[in-house]
Amino acid sequence: MRASVGVEAADGSAIVESPDWSIDVDVTEAGPGESVVRLLVRYAGDAPADARVRVEVPVPGDGPPHWLIPGLFYGANRDAACTRLYPRYAPGELDAEQLVADRWAFRADRAATPAIFAWGNNGGVALSVDALTPLGLSGLGLGAGPDHPAGIWISLPYREEPFSYVGEPRGVDALADSHRWMPGESHQLHVSLWNLSADRHSYARVLRALRDRSAHPPVIPWVDLAEAAELTAYGLWRWHYREDPAVLIETALFDRELAGDLGDRGDRPAMHVAWVSGVPYAHALLRHGRRTSNAAYVDAGAAVIDHITANLTPAGTFFGTWYADSGWKQSWTPVPGGLHARTLAEATLFTVRALAAEPVAHPAWRAAALSNLEFALAAQDAEGNFGSLYHLDSGEVLSRRGAAGLTWVGAMAEAYILFGDDRFREAARRGGSYYATFVRNETLCGAPEDVDLAPTSEDGYAAVLAYVGLHRIDPADEWLDLARHAADWMLTFRYSYDVHFAPQTILARYNFHTRGADQASPSNQHLHNYGLICTAELAALSSLTDDQTYATAAADHLRFARQFIARHDGDFNARRGMLTERFYQTTCFGPPGALLTLSHSWSIGMLLLACEDVLTNPKLTTLDW
Repeated sequence: MRASVGVEAADGSAIVESPDWSIDVDVTEAGPGESVVRLLVRYAGDAPADARVRVEVPVPGDGPPHWLIPGLFYGANRDAACTRLYPRYAPGELDAEQLVADRWAFRADRAATPAIFAWGNNGGVALSVDALTPLGLSGLGLGAGPDHPAGIWISLPYREEPFSYVGEPRGVDALADSHRWMPGESHQLHVSLWNLSADRHSYARVLRALRDRSAHPPVIPWVDLAEAAELTAYGLWRWHYREDPAVLIETALFDRELAGDLGDRGDRPAMHVAWVSGVPYAHALLRHGRRTSNAAYVDAGAAVIDHITANLTPAGTFFGTWYADSGWKQSWTPVPGGLHARTLAEATLFTVRALAAEPVAHPAWRAAALSNLEFALAAQDAEGNFGSLYHLDSGEVLSRRGAAGLTWVGAMAEAYILFGDDRFREAARRGGSYYATFVRNETLCGAPEDVDLAPTSEDGYAAVLAYVGLHRIDPADEWLDLARHAADWMLTFRYSYDVHFAPQTILARYNFHTRGADQASPSNQHLHNYGLICTAELAALSSLTDDQTYATAAADHLRFARQFIARHDGDFNARRGMLTERFYQTTCFGPPGALLTLSHSWSIGMLLLACEDVLTNPKLTTLDW
C-alpha cells in the first residue's frame, strides 16, 4: 500500500506539477504493519502562498468501505432511521440540510485520537498523525462514491468537507485552515500508514500503540479522591437536591443570582430516574453519607430513591422523568408514552446495588426493582432482545431496534446475585448472546435517549457493565472476550492527547488536560465523564485478563474528571461542588476552550460514584488513581 502526496491551494484545488513546490518522500517500516511516511516539503515560489499538504491512500478492495475515526465516525455513522441529524455517509449523496454525503473531512480535534481507519473486502488501512503539526491543526478525511474511489486522507492543516457540523441539525459552510508558505520555506512532516487485516477490530492494536506513544506524565487532578468525594457530595446535596418532593434536579446554573437562590429560575427542575439524574446518583450520595456518617446526605439519597420507587407506571416500570410542573412523565422520545429501555434498566441496576449496599431493609425499593425486572423478563423475546422502547401504560414493546436493551443484561446479572432467581441469570445469558452481534460488528448504538440509534460512548459503557457483570455470574470465556471487545470499542472515544487551546480561553488559563476524557458521541462533540460509571468494571477486566490497559484507562478518566470541580464558591465562577457536563474541545455547540456554565447532577454524581467505588473497594485502593 502506497500513499500519494500532494499540495493543494487554500480552496482545496490541487496544485499539479508546479515548479514552485517539491516534496521528498521517505517511507520506512516502524513496526508490525506500520510504515512512517516522512515528507520534506519545500516552497520556492516568488510570493507567499496559502496551501496545505495532503497524504492519501486507497481502501483495499472494491467492497463498500467501513469507516472509523475514533470518537467521531463509525461505519455510516448514523442509521437512516435516526432522527438526530449529524454527519452520515451514503454513497452518491450530498445534502447539507440532512447532513449526508459520500465524502467527509474533519478537523483533528473532533477525534479522540487523530487517526482514520477504513476496511474494504481485501483488508484495511489507517493513517495517523499528530493533531498539531508545524502547519497547524491536522485534518482527517474519508470518501467513496460513484465519481471517486474509496480512500482516506490527512490534510496539513485541515479542511472540512463538504460542509461542517457544529451542533446544528444542518451543514454549515465548511471550516478550513491553510498555512501561509513564504518563499524558501520548508517543513519536515510525518504520518504513519498502517496495513490492517479485514477484521474491523484490528483498530485496537493501533490505538493502543498510539496511546502509549502519546502517554505523558499522568494528568495531575485538582483534588485527591477523598476531597473530590467531599466536594461532589456537597455539590449534589446543596445545588441539586430538592426536599419536597425528594428529587435531584438535572441542572443548576453557576450564576445563582441569575438562577435565583430562592427559586428555580434558570435551573432545570426535572429529574430522570437514571441516566442524567435519579437513582445512580442518589445511591452515590447515600453511600457517601453512610461512609462519612453524614445524616443529611443519607436522608437525601434515601428520600430520592424512595420517591422514585414509590411511583411506578401502570405497566409496572419506573417512569422516565419527573417535572416540577407536571409530575411523572415518559422518557425523552417523540413517541407518545415511550419509555427508554436503557434508562429503566440503569435505574433498576442501581436500585439493586443500593439494596445490596444498605444496612437496613427497604421493602419499597425491593418491590420496585422486582417489578421492573419482571417487566423486562416479559419484554425479552425468544432471541434475547429486551426491546428498546416501551409504552408506559400497556407495557407494549414499541421498538426493538438498536442496543438500548443491553443494560438489562447488567441489571439481570446484579439481580441474580442479590435475589438468587435463576430466571435472571438465564435472561442475562440470552441477552448477552443476542447483543453480542452489536459488539462483534462494532455497531453498538442507541443507549442515550437524546441520540437514539446513534453510536455513543455510553453504548460502550453499557456493554462493559453488561459483559463484566455477566462474566461475574457465568465465568465463560465468551463473556470475557465480549467484555474486552466492548472495552476496546469504548476506549475509541477516549482522548489520547491534549488538545491545544487558545491561551485566552478558560480551559487554557486553568491548564485543562483533555487526555483521559471521553467524546460524548459523534452527534454531541464535547468531553464528558460518564465513563466513570464502569470504573470498577474496567479494573476487574484488567485483573481477569492480566492486561493493565483497562485499569490504566479507568485511572486516566478519573484523573481527568477531577479537573474543574469547584473547590470553593467563585472557583471559575461556579459554586463549591459544582461540575459541568460539557467541555468544548472543538467547534461544536460552543467555542473550543470554553465550558458550559451549568452544573449537572449526573456529572457530579458520576464522579462521587467512582470516588466511592475506589475508596471503599480494597481491590481498587492499591491502584494509582
